Amino acid sequence: MLTDWGFPDFDDHEGVHLFSDRASGLSAIIAIHSSALGPAAGGVRFWHYADHRAAITDALRLSRGMSYKNAMANLPMGGGKGVVLADRPGSEITTAQLEAFGRAVESLGGRYVTAEDVGMSEARMKVVATQTRHVSGLPVAAGSAGGDPGPVTARGVYLGVKAAAKRGLGADSMAGVRVAIQGVGSVGGGLARLLAADGAKLVLADVNAERAKALASELGAEAVDAGAIATLDTDIFSPNALGAILTETSIPALGCKVVAGGANNQLATRADGKRLQERGILYAPDYVINAGGIINVGLEYLGQGDRAEVDARVNRIPDRLIEVWDESDRTGDPQSDVADRIAQRLIGRG
Repeated sequence: MLTDWGFPDFDDHEGVHLFSDRASGLSAIIAIHSSALGPAAGGVRFWHYADHRAAITDALRLSRGMSYKNAMANLPMGGGKGVVLADRPGSEITTAQLEAFGRAVESLGGRYVTAEDVGMSEARMKVVATQTRHVSGLPVAAGSAGGDPGPVTARGVYLGVKAAAKRGLGADSMAGVRVAIQGVGSVGGGLARLLAADGAKLVLADVNAERAKALASELGAEAVDAGAIATLDTDIFSPNALGAILTETSIPALGCKVVAGGANNQLATRADGKRLQERGILYAPDYVINAGGIINVGLEYLGQGDRAEVDARVNRIPDRLIEVWDESDRTGDPQSDVADRIAQRLIGRG
């Protein structure tokens, strides 16, 4: 008898691995959703969770999203995700814990390929790489694929936002388009700079309010409270922080016509895609628009192509979004459901 093991987000995952290392204090999860197209690739995040169940749920959702993201990006890689549990908010990961996580990755024999994500960095991935070769996002020579995925993710999101503005607003230019950006770290901050150069009118928010204020001052934008940004009267809401922010409660309060951003797992539940559709809000499925980073580090790991090849693949992100939007228009199905259906076909589960 098949079971979801008490986790609604368990989706016939090939493996969910729990690791503890007493010497370093590491507690980590590696979830492998699918390896149908190749080794399961996806970053590792260092985060504090309310409890272990929340951490496992995040790993399940993120790994499934990586299967879909890699398939939609036409990468010969499956989907996986690592989560390292922080003891408390604001705590730092130690070198010993990074090394222990590297050994955990190595123990899976190449079934999972890790890279940086929230709370991790290129420098930290270098430490992980001392214990395993199944890691990407490391420093590379100029012109090569790989390195910090953040700027490449930001560029892909930027291209997707422009495509969404044209589709949802009829805008041929970003000049004067009002965009609310939630989260101005590596991806959101990079997106803001690109949009500002195009003349977009930006409203910024971040849990680190001072960071949002500093970037707003640099770009001539407006900074607002992180809790209010989604409700502002804007053309586009761009979530670029953590996921599950589009909910039964938050969607009715959205003040935008388009949602297009780089955060993973923006929809709290599948039903929330239908809620966006019912409000007439155009949605750019997150794992389609934010694929730039995995394209970059995936090609690095595979040894396929250079920076020009990365750029060429990132340039195709709007084409995949248009494919999703066109099928949604034809079938009447929510854009999120259409994207899932296409991805499931690509990994042999459709």
